[in-house]
Amino acid sequence: MKRTYGSQSMIAPLRRVLVRRPDETFAGADPERWHYKGRPILKIAQQEHDGMVAIMRQAAIEVLYHDDALPGISDAIYVHDPAIVTDRGAIILKMGKDLRRGEEGAMARCLEALGVPVIYTLHGQARAEGGDLLWVDHNTLAVGLGFRTNGEGLGQLTEALYARGITILPVELPYYQGPESCLHLMSLISIVDRELAVAYQPLLSAPFWQYLQERSFKLVPVPEEEFVTMGPNVLALAPGKCLMLQGNPVTKKRLEASGCEVLTYQGTEISHRAQGGPTCLTRPILREE
Repeated sequence: MKRTYGSQSMIAPLRRVLVRRPDETFAGADPERWHYKGRPILKIAQQEHDGMVAIMRQAAIEVLYHDDALPGISDAIYVHDPAIVTDRGAIILKMGKDLRRGEEGAMARCLEALGVPVIYTLHGQARAEGGDLLWVDHNTLAVGLGFRTNGEGLGQLTEALYARGITILPVELPYYQGPESCLHLMSLISIVDRELAVAYQPLLSAPFWQYLQERSFKLVPVPEEEFVTMGPNVLALAPGKCLMLQGNPVTKKRLEASGCEVLTYQGTEISHRAQGGPTCLTRPILREE
């Protein structure tokens, strides 16, 4: 029977992905409340999102839509965060950002409708968001510990995954701009090929940097001026084939010099204004390893 879900990799060829098209809730965001750079322009946001989807479809990726009503939750277009999908099914997370509570149940219903069983749901005081969860390899999940993912979330993820042979690697995150800002582990690093990652190294924890060196990873450095424009936020469509946000030319050239094919999308409204890159905008459901 052909697999329809399973995504314990950041780089295996992407076959099925979930997205959420910008709607009136996104466009109506209060910039101060949601920590956006301004109020999004819906028509342009939808055009940008459609352009990103077209790039993925051209790469033979099946694009699915999460369109359950989520009134008042402007960040819901960033579908990466409420869940992760393992080879056995989905783990429903618990949002660290209070304003995003409610996305979890809608995501569970959406995934189950797509044939992805829910195998675990975080509960109690646990907090974890998908942007803090990075598959180093098929059996190793790095978990960023910061303002969006806490120790209880780490503990419950360990409980859910250890029996399935998955090692959890805790990675402490810096304070940076504080709890109101969003700094995920994947704000700092994306794996784009075998033993190749793009990263803003000044904010990486020293032990995690050393771990990557021990694993023989080459790190493509993101310059400071492109960290703030989400240069490290890169979605691998396949090993060495990446999708990144336009406006990061130095990082793009460095990735290409490292052997990557780099595609770009326009994201003034869906990314720059609301601070969410291509990994944030997508929830991989199936990667074929």
